[in-house]
Amino acid sequence: MAKAIFVQKGNNIDYTPNSAVEYMEIIPLEDCVGVALEAIAANETGTVTLTGVFEFPAATGTAVKVGEKVYWDSTNSVITTTASGNTLAGYAISAKASADATVKVRIG
Repeated sequence: MAKAIFVQKGNNIDYTPNSAVEYMEIIPLEDCVGVALEAIAANETGTVTLTGVFEFPAATGTAVKVGEKVYWDSTNSVITTTASGNTLAGYAISAKASADATVKVRIG
C-alpha cells in the first residue's frame, strides 16, 4: 500500500512570484486564490495563505448570496459570480447587495 509523508497543514504555503507582491495582495493560483501574508520580492520565497476570511473588492451590479461560490476576475481585480475565465476564490460569507463594492469571502 502506498503511503504519504506529512509535510505541513497547508493553510500557508511557500510562494515564489515572478514579480514583487505586496502584503495582503490577492494571488491568483491555478485553481484557487491565496493572499500574501508578507511583501515578497520578485523571485524570492514568501508566505501565502490559502485559508481564511477576507474582504475583497467586488464587481458592482450583481448581488451575492451567503454561501455562493465567487471567483477572482484578474482582469478587473474584483470578485464576481462569473466562473468562466476566472479563478475560484471561495464562498461568500456575507450577502452583498448589487451596489456594494466589497464582499467577505472564505478562501480555500
